[in-house]
Amino acid sequence: MVAVTTSSMIQTSMFSHPMGSLQLGSCFSTFLTSSQRVLLHGGRHLSHSWRNSMFLNAKPVLKDGTLRFNGNDVLTEVPENVVVTPLVGSSAFVGASSTEASSRLVFKLGVIQDVRLLCLFRFKLWWMIPRVGNSGSDIPIETQMLLLEAKEGSDLNASKEDTSYIIFLPVLDGEFRSSLQGNSSNELEFCVESGDPSVVTADSLNAVFVNYGNHPFDLMKESMKILAKQSGTFALRETKQLPGMLDFFGWCTWDAFYQEVNPQGIRDGLKSLSQGGTPAKFLIIDDGWQDTVNEFQKEGEPYIEGSQFGGRLVSIKENKKFKTTADEEKSGAPSDLKDFVLDIKSNFGLKYVYVWHALLGYWGGLLPNALGTKKYDPILKYPIQSPGNLANMRDLAMDCMEKYGVGTIDPAKASQFYDDLHSYLVSQDVDGVKVDVQNILETISTNLGGRVSLTRHFQQALEKSIISNFQDNSIICCMGLSTDSIYHSKQSAITRASDDYYPENPRTQTLHIAAVSFNSIFLGEVVVPDWDMFYSLHDAAEFHAVARAVGGCGVYVSDKPGQHDFNILKKLVLPDGSVLRARYPGRPSRDCLFTDPVMDRKSLLKIWNLNKCTGVIGIFNCQGAGTWPCLKPNVEEDASSKEDVSLELSGQVSPSDIEYFEEVSAGPWTKDCAVFSFSTGSLTRISKKESFDVTLKVLHCNVFTVSPIKVYGKDIQFAPIGLINMYNSGGAVESVDSFSDSSGCEIHIRGRGAGTFGAYSNSNPKSCSINLKEEEFKFRVEDNLLSIVIPTRSTSWEITISY
Repeated sequence: MVAVTTSSMIQTSMFSHPMGSLQLGSCFSTFLTSSQRVLLHGGRHLSHSWRNSMFLNAKPVLKDGTLRFNGNDVLTEVPENVVVTPLVGSSAFVGASSTEASSRLVFKLGVIQDVRLLCLFRFKLWWMIPRVGNSGSDIPIETQMLLLEAKEGSDLNASKEDTSYIIFLPVLDGEFRSSLQGNSSNELEFCVESGDPSVVTADSLNAVFVNYGNHPFDLMKESMKILAKQSGTFALRETKQLPGMLDFFGWCTWDAFYQEVNPQGIRDGLKSLSQGGTPAKFLIIDDGWQDTVNEFQKEGEPYIEGSQFGGRLVSIKENKKFKTTADEEKSGAPSDLKDFVLDIKSNFGLKYVYVWHALLGYWGGLLPNALGTKKYDPILKYPIQSPGNLANMRDLAMDCMEKYGVGTIDPAKASQFYDDLHSYLVSQDVDGVKVDVQNILETISTNLGGRVSLTRHFQQALEKSIISNFQDNSIICCMGLSTDSIYHSKQSAITRASDDYYPENPRTQTLHIAAVSFNSIFLGEVVVPDWDMFYSLHDAAEFHAVARAVGGCGVYVSDKPGQHDFNILKKLVLPDGSVLRARYPGRPSRDCLFTDPVMDRKSLLKIWNLNKCTGVIGIFNCQGAGTWPCLKPNVEEDASSKEDVSLELSGQVSPSDIEYFEEVSAGPWTKDCAVFSFSTGSLTRISKKESFDVTLKVLHCNVFTVSPIKVYGKDIQFAPIGLINMYNSGGAVESVDSFSDSSGCEIHIRGRGAGTFGAYSNSNPKSCSINLKEEEFKFRVEDNLLSIVIPTRSTSWEITISY
């Protein structure tokens, strides 16, 4: 146990609430208060028997230095100062106490060995990536989620039905934020820190939430439900209002122009997308529209790398590129931001225009004493990173902000700043904001109450302004993957889930897809994970496009004007500018959870999702093109482990890879599925538990629509596939029902979008109609594929198939 800095002050837990009546069988029984904690080390476990139907009935037991769930040893050699507080069902808080008080404490929890594990950790201040391993030494500093696999009877070849899981979630305990890490002795440790030397404690008894279950995604969901209910500081994705822009295709200006964005360039990009048949319906005007000054990069002088992060905001209004001054008439320039926004909405049919800003206004915050910002009392603060961040990967933006300083808004003026900025944007007909650089708060929290308190204050002010000023919960959060921010997200419904998309870096394309899918296991319970923009005209364009088709996320590109691949875009975007968004955050299949899809040279990545009537699986070869950061070289690795973009791999895909398939298979299901391969156009009938082989080259992928074959009438077996010209074909199908009598059977499919509708049918229909007009159809006898062309003028339709 390591303790650092200053004097004693014990904080109450963020998760402490008054004790209510205990009800057996309740999924959300009231938790123990701090005065009713039970010390389990060497003693008897709590006698109350709470049940949660989603979990195995397995209270944690800490005895003789071993923490066990249901007979599985999770931690051994547990120190005497560790405390376990049982909660609902199989869940508990784990914490520890120290003899010293400090603003940063590191405690040992016990040894982890010989178990498959998955970590999500912050490799940079702003971003998370996954790491898999087998022991405590594989757990990186700044781990924010740890999932362990427990095979019944220690059988590593056991089926998924015989597998259970243990999850560790470091949380916020009072004014302290916790994280996990391992050491060279395979010990799991947790670190608690306030970010302010004057905010100290001698213990953190509710630092880590632990739970146990036999279904990894249920375990994650129910664990976050418990935490949300008990803390009251964040809300689950499923309870939040989702912004309307999620269901429409968008364009972001960042990689198209970077900070040189300008009105004419935006018009050109919107025009070329519209002329190509995939009109953008939402726009993000990224960095470059604001009124800023940069004393570190003088005009006309050679560019200094990173100097842009020293820029500061001088007013909440737009810069001179987006307005014409009285004494300067510019050709093609709008009179002001409102004039420009109204112009592009009118000419290009935009539904939503968002603009970018940093949490503190700009990268370098606000310029002190500027006429337009001095009312917010900004002071220059120089960020200080925690030892955990410094132990991982350095970041150019952070390095520069440490050097140049950040003009930090007086916390007492945060609400006023956001309300002034957002009400001004609303007056300019702007619909929402992308708010970046959110994790900066943890680095400037000294003398401001600490990182947890400061984040809570700014998050509440920001979300209050969003709700007050915008109509649609219109915010995309970015650079905010610390649990300080995640566990304070009550309203925000979209968060960027990965480091940036880097179009010029071929080594990061596979990492991007893998990182978002794994991060979504955790983030997807709180927000809709945002997969970031991408180029449609790029070597990895289809790789990114398919990932977003199965990701359940917003879909937007950052193409330069006129540089588009419409062959790819038209598989994502309908002619009316809408997209076929899947229902849930796309996550790795269960058999991928403890494999490394980027560097183990054998594993493909499968990402599953559901639509209203079908399932979908994307499969990707992410091997051989890049390597995870923060991995120490293994001396046993040889030349065969180096990057190899020619690496071809095979794997198996099964309908059973899709979780919660019962949501779409309810009714007279035959227990078989129709599986449509997008890349080959083939249709196959297999049982839910059968599998098939897929072989892919590096940076290649395929997507499969999986539809339950159901019985209609007496003997018609049918399964909708959807628009087979779209990556997520099943996203087009809204509902299926039928009518039958002695004369025959009719199946009615409602959906949207133009293209070719496909379905599995065990027999050739008599006729097909679209919106009551009879249409020609094709029936492919060799694989039972029924197809009908839906006219381009159709945005919504009802197909009637008569037998």
